[in-house]
Amino acid sequence: MTELLFYHLQRAPLERVLPGLLEKSLQRGWRCAVQGPQERLRALDDVLWTYNDEAFLPHGLESDDGPAQPIVLVTHEGNPNGAAIRFLVDGAPLPADAPSYERIVLMFDGNDADAVQGARDQWKQAKELGFAATYWQQSDEGRWEKKA
Repeated sequence: MTELLFYHLQRAPLERVLPGLLEKSLQRGWRCAVQGPQERLRALDDVLWTYNDEAFLPHGLESDDGPAQPIVLVTHEGNPNGAAIRFLVDGAPLPADAPSYERIVLMFDGNDADAVQGARDQWKQAKELGFAATYWQQSDEGRWEKKA
């Protein structure tokens, strides 16, 4: 069954958190998809090239060579690179093919009331669809703690 994780970002922005989660996913041997709005994906594309001078995350926008990469950045449903894990950012909806993933990570900005409400709505939807969802929040030290 697909694991559905809600990540409540409070202490660090998406641009600082996502690269580490993508690294861990690749270490597990998982291909990744990141879904969000086009403007955010273009910014994340830049971040993934520059976030660490000593690391490299092979990735691409779907409109470029993304489907051939272990990490693809997409604006819509679908799984062009055969990802096992999907990251949903900036309110991206739960995809219709959600059960086909090993894990889905919904990341939301805890400092944005609309994003928090959107995540609450998606939590309710996930529960109604029968997903075993978990909720993770950043501690003061920046570690992820399971809260629900």
